[in-house]
Amino acid sequence: MSAPFPNTHLQQAMRADARQIIESSIQAVLPDQAVRRALQNRTFPGRVLLIAAGKAAWRMADAASQCLGKQITAGVVVTKYGHVQGPISNVTCYEGGHPVPDQNSFLGTRAALALLRDLTEQDTILFLLSGGGSALFELPLIPSDQLQDITNQLLACGADIVEINIIRKRLSQVKGGRFAQLCAPARVFSVVLSDILGDPLDMIASGPACPDRSTCQEAREIAARYHLCLSGEARQLLDRETPKALENVESHVVGSVRELCTAASSVCRSLGYQPLLLTDLLCCQAREAGSFLASVARSHSDTAVPLAFLAGGETVVRLTGSGMGGRNQELALAAAHGIAGLPNVLIFSLGSDGTDGPTDAAGGIVDGSTAGRLAETGLSIRQALDNNDAYHALERTDGLIITGPTGTNVNDMSVVLIRPNCTQ
Repeated sequence: MSAPFPNTHLQQAMRADARQIIESSIQAVLPDQAVRRALQNRTFPGRVLLIAAGKAAWRMADAASQCLGKQITAGVVVTKYGHVQGPISNVTCYEGGHPVPDQNSFLGTRAALALLRDLTEQDTILFLLSGGGSALFELPLIPSDQLQDITNQLLACGADIVEINIIRKRLSQVKGGRFAQLCAPARVFSVVLSDILGDPLDMIASGPACPDRSTCQEAREIAARYHLCLSGEARQLLDRETPKALENVESHVVGSVRELCTAASSVCRSLGYQPLLLTDLLCCQAREAGSFLASVARSHSDTAVPLAFLAGGETVVRLTGSGMGGRNQELALAAAHGIAGLPNVLIFSLGSDGTDGPTDAAGGIVDGSTAGRLAETGLSIRQALDNNDAYHALERTDGLIITGPTGTNVNDMSVVLIRPNCTQ
């Protein structure tokens, strides 16, 4: 059951603004042009073998193929289910599991590593990397069921992406610089779309082609902090050090959440809002971020001019229930509680890749009427959050953002829109 949405002309106008901000800002950070810029005027003396991994892998590979054409002698793409949009010349595409790797993730990675046979110093591995690569580009050093269990433990306990990747690196044949070692003596030309705060190359997709700055001591501390249940084999691997230097890699970061927020700010300004970027390093629990953004909205709800507050980054969800949702949906639903009753405020949060958690939604959108309309269906925001069931709560109030796979992945963005309250 769902109440009509929106229920005022003001909410209708703000919903239209939100749609335009989402669509235009995502278009601005699609990887096509970024990949073309990275490859512009580049010459590769020997064979060029393309390997692309992550949620944006297909789009990055397609752009590279258009740039280099027959220079690419062979290639492999490993991306998330539903993200392959067609064939690419000389490239085989695989789809696998995310955020937990599955057998198809392993299959695609094995196919990529098979391209590394008989390489010479004249050959180049064109490595196109984007967020999601930690799950999609993987060959574990432990049985796959153990890796999947450890990944699920880390996701459930609220570990952040850096902590998760420090553990993943030590359990993998390809993470933490080990992939680049396997490529030697060939050169690795790496083009990276960042989904990690601050764009640390050694953490994006767990740094397959980057020297690793993390230590075994850090890995042991994370395992202890979250009381991870590990086999003896896995514990031994936490003490196996990762490569600290690589001589055969050249890396270029071509996109990040800062660019997404900058693009969204420009759209907000064109729509008449005064934009303010609060941070592009948001890192906390999703419901805390939602509560904070709602507080910002309440503080400025009596504005005489349209305002937009933006935050980019990546929050985490601590699982306490058995419901369905993702961090952006949980953030939005938590914000709905704080803006209840405000007729001139709208808040949305979404993942730039078009998926939020194990759902078909990119995120959530709420306004001052969301809490009341949800209560009319017999469910409170607190009940939904306690069960981590933001998806179904937002579904009841027409609060899901559905974009489908976008072809990019530069982290998450949350936006608060406030217009002058014409009812006052």
